[in-house]
Amino acid sequence: MPRAFHAIAPGFQEVKGLISKHFIWSESGWAGGVYQWQTREDAERFYSGPWLDGIVERYGMRPQIELYEVFALTDNTRGAVELFEPVEREGAWNSST
Repeated sequence: MPRAFHAIAPGFQEVKGLISKHFIWSESGWAGGVYQWQTREDAERFYSGPWLDGIVERYGMRPQIELYEVFALTDNTRGAVELFEPVEREGAWNSST
């Protein structure tokens, strides 16, 4: 599984509005991603486009997608804590598939 993720990861560098993607896999065999988006609209545009068609074609099923609002982020690699206001404005959006 890591090789498949390694092969496709660079392709996500050009996705409009994508801040980051964590490629995840569990020992039960489920795989997916945790995405951080600049706006909810960026996420919705991505999930309704060619990406969705590719997932259905490869796996024969629609992905389970949930959107979450991010209120705080602790990043120990940078030694930083970021705080976000509720979404009355554009802010970071996370999603998992």
